[in-house]
Amino acid sequence: MRRNPPAVGTIVTIIRQAGQARFCGIGSLNLWSLLMRGPVRPPVLLSYVAFVLVGVSAGVSGVLLVPQMRDYGVDRAIIGITFFTTSAGFVLASLSSGALIHRFGVRIVLTVGGITYVLSALYLATRPPFVAFVLVQVIMGYGIGMLESGLNAYLVALPDARTLLNRLHAFFGVGALIGPALAAWITGFASWPVVWLVLAVTCVPLVVGFLVAYPALRPADPAADATETAGIPAAAEGSMMRAALRDRGVLLGAAMLAVYVGIELGVGNWAFSYLVQARALSGSLAGWSVSGYWLGLTVGRFLISPIAVRIGATTARMMYACLTGVTAAAVAAWLSPAAGLATASLVLLGFFLGPIFPTTIGAVAQLTPPRLTPTAIGVMNAASLVGGAALPWLAGTIAQSTGIWIILPFAVALAVLQFIVWSPLARRVR
Repeated sequence: MRRNPPAVGTIVTIIRQAGQARFCGIGSLNLWSLLMRGPVRPPVLLSYVAFVLVGVSAGVSGVLLVPQMRDYGVDRAIIGITFFTTSAGFVLASLSSGALIHRFGVRIVLTVGGITYVLSALYLATRPPFVAFVLVQVIMGYGIGMLESGLNAYLVALPDARTLLNRLHAFFGVGALIGPALAAWITGFASWPVVWLVLAVTCVPLVVGFLVAYPALRPADPAADATETAGIPAAAEGSMMRAALRDRGVLLGAAMLAVYVGIELGVGNWAFSYLVQARALSGSLAGWSVSGYWLGLTVGRFLISPIAVRIGATTARMMYACLTGVTAAAVAAWLSPAAGLATASLVLLGFFLGPIFPTTIGAVAQLTPPRLTPTAIGVMNAASLVGGAALPWLAGTIAQSTGIWIILPFAVALAVLQFIVWSPLARRVR
């Protein structure tokens, strides 16, 4: 009797068990118990809330662009400068966070990131002059980058890091879904700076929580922590960065995340245009379809890792199943004869894409020595931002000359590239 390949079998099991999940106790799975097995530690719960706020910040930005352009009297090209300044701050935070965590501990890094976010959001709430508005995005990006790197570094060293990180990034998706609706509601009766005032005030309790709930040092290798506690640095800050940049596992992980974010944002940014222009969907239906893609990504982060743990799938096997699902869904969306099937395929594409980023971050602890983990996470975060900017731009540039239909073949090519990058990584991951 012919058997399905392991990745295909894992995909079938994941889809079957995801379909059985319930909010109540009916069926073989209880959704809440599947997502939140056992008590949730206060620092972990606080990290989920913080990532919701980060997601909301990302979600409100797109809605606020229109009133900001109208307020400052600038066009899309000029307001787009803020994308680069925010990214610059994020990359700076990602590359410096590892050394700061080693020197000052997770608690201080998260507190500084939170305070930086609060101050920059409060300044935006004053409706500053346009030049200052652009420049303060560097500080905002730095604060968000510190929060993301610090929270990833904290959770990656905990037991069951794979599931915890998937939940963490799923809560980013929850925030990203909330953000546009929140911004649209507030700007319906107030000016756009009020949105940033609300977010600044919301972040204040988080800063207090960081100081109270998090340990002074990150949970990591006991010998390394003992050395740091004694005041003896385990390695010079510059040498840690050089060691991370020379580590093949870190470089492969960085490449993996660069390609992943290229697919995620490439499809997320261009799917609407593809569905309207190549599939002749109405703007309303195309908008709902893209929302379904992002919802699928969020649900995949909540469900796939717990289900993989439940059925005993290793990290490598789960990742191969997700990569297979991504490739199959991208091909189906490209070749499906009906627009409805293309939409359903996009939802599945998001569902299987979801766990790839947090699971790759979770594998850092097995790719590098504990003392290099925060620095490695920073390098990988920075690479993901570069990929998320360059690859969607490349897709749009190619589409400009060949047609918007090229977006999905481009996504298929990147999905295959993910397989190529993951293969040597999988041999390093237990």
